[in-house]
Amino acid sequence: MFFSKSFNPATDIPNLAGKVFLVTGGNAGIGYTTCQHLARHGAKVYLGARSEERGKAAVERLKSEGLGPENGEVIFHPLDLSDPRKAKESGELFIQVETRLDGLILNAALTMAPYLKSVDGVQDVMMVNHFSHFVLTRTLLLLLKTTAAEPSSDVRIVAVSSGAHSMVSNVHFRNLDDVNKEYNDVMLPRMARYGLSKLANVLFIKELQRRLDAENSAIIALSIHPGGVDTEGAQKGLDGANIVLRGLFYALRIVFFTDASKGSYTTVFAAAAPAVRANPDTYKGVYLVPVAKIAKPSADASNAALAAELWETTERILADIGV
Repeated sequence: MFFSKSFNPATDIPNLAGKVFLVTGGNAGIGYTTCQHLARHGAKVYLGARSEERGKAAVERLKSEGLGPENGEVIFHPLDLSDPRKAKESGELFIQVETRLDGLILNAALTMAPYLKSVDGVQDVMMVNHFSHFVLTRTLLLLLKTTAAEPSSDVRIVAVSSGAHSMVSNVHFRNLDDVNKEYNDVMLPRMARYGLSKLANVLFIKELQRRLDAENSAIIALSIHPGGVDTEGAQKGLDGANIVLRGLFYALRIVFFTDASKGSYTTVFAAAAPAVRANPDTYKGVYLVPVAKIAKPSADASNAALAAELWETTERILADIGV
């Protein structure tokens, strides 16, 4: 219901031979089908996943389902976002094995997880969904910029956010307490904490684009809401959730949710559609909703000062933990 016929990767993505992409959380859900769409147009796609077993199994499944008509390549790349040190190691490993990066797709996410903190004292959902992606991007940024400086290049950074970012308001990112907010005073605290991390995704892209523009970099950064998508991750996120949340999810799933292949359309548009590069000033730093439509995010997500605050606090917390 949320999807139009305005964009279809099968017909609206050019040959991507020679281009290299890294997709985090590529072993399942819309990350998996994002890898599939890109590889079927000739790209070399690195499938980032924490579990080597599941990651390599996903690569074999993609191969068995066929990477034609353009016959690209999919390669497992180890990536553990639960620890920012491991995220940095993953980025450093990528630089050792690749000489270019045309697209970084920050797709992996914890959804409605219980409230737990990492060894560094940051709640898990913020660590995985924001902090480690921040570290990975920072580690790969020089490679992205080098690729973007090449003639006829088209480099993009895409963060898969969510419409859930609008579930929280009057947000601050001044310190670790703000980052670790539990939201126990709301009906759906797990959803609110997830929404906070997805708000961070939109703000991160906003501030990243501002910084890239200040350097006259040609890189285009975008955040997207994939829509309601029936994925394993969404279902797993309900483990231990209360009956209200489970009932709401399954009702929405039946009426509105689409499959993972269509669910990745907006991600693929942001990563590879020619329209984005043809109109850079239109797409730089924007928030897209299905399918491939520019939309206005929440008031907090549109707040440039809040974006700068998040960036500065993220850097400070990472410095405090030695990353």
